[in-house]
Amino acid sequence: MHRPSTGNKTPTVPRLLSLPFAVIPDAAHSALLATALSALFATPLRRAELEFLRNRSIRIEVVDLDLEYSLMLGHGRLSAGSRGCPANLVIKGSLYDFLVLATRREDPDTLFFQRRLRLRGDTELGLHVKNFLARQEVDGHAGMIRAMNLLVDFMRRTG
Repeated sequence: MHRPSTGNKTPTVPRLLSLPFAVIPDAAHSALLATALSALFATPLRRAELEFLRNRSIRIEVVDLDLEYSLMLGHGRLSAGSRGCPANLVIKGSLYDFLVLATRREDPDTLFFQRRLRLRGDTELGLHVKNFLARQEVDGHAGMIRAMNLLVDFMRRTG
């Protein structure tokens, strides 16, 4: 189990629950995430607010699920990147830490300083990603945020 520098345990997904994810290829995971994020960020994509991603790729590694997502910007939407291509930016953490980041229960700087989320590669690109996410309104996605908060609470109780 991953432990942040604060000494507290970070909840992780139990191995048995992570097994179904293992049978789905990473490329399919990346394509699904790219489709979902393109829908979620449709307005910013139309406004070209994600241009900082053009000709760059991001890999997101969810360590407790043993998943890698590869994303890039192309043709006005996010798309799955190629697994073999090197990423400009790699962000690595547990599902729990990505969820508390997405639900804004924890500040991204805190997660990075505690080394619960780790960044490798183009730090300027990482800063662009962080600033973009900070500007996004979560109010219009109340159902999704509620579901993620329920998952965070479940993981706290069980993990």
